Amino acid sequence: MNSGNALGIALGIGIVAGLRAFTAPAAISWAAHLGWLNLQGTPLSFMGSSITVGIFTILALVEYVTDQLPSTPARTVPMQLGARILTGGLSGACICAAAAQPWMVGAIVGVIGALIGTFGGYHLRRALVSGLKVKDVLIAIPEDLVAIGLAYWLVSPR
Repeated sequence: MNSGNALGIALGIGIVAGLRAFTAPAAISWAAHLGWLNLQGTPLSFMGSSITVGIFTILALVEYVTDQLPSTPARTVPMQLGARILTGGLSGACICAAAAQPWMVGAIVGVIGALIGTFGGYHLRRALVSGLKVKDVLIAIPEDLVAIGLAYWLVSPR
């Protein structure tokens, strides 16, 4: 990975975490597992293990389903926001570590991205549902696809 754009990618993967908490670390995990991100020799090398890939993939899939349930709280409540901050920070740290940049800087940038994605995604989704007068699911599923597509684009080899 080019270290020159690591902060931009860390911000972007943080935004993904704000949209879908577990999509960002699942994408990072897959990228490390496939050798697209080199985390070997860093404290974050565990992200490329088969176990980590499996855990984050399952969590992401469960999140896509539970997001559609009416009982699911808003992404802005403390528990949901906390998860997004943690996964955004972890994912941003991995991006910078793979680019031989300070992982702590990546974590901070990832958290900033997670906050942007959380609140921006929340307000945009509400505005689209209200403005278009459609059911939430008609916006939620495309939002899932945007998060998945953006995550793939950010971690795929360039």
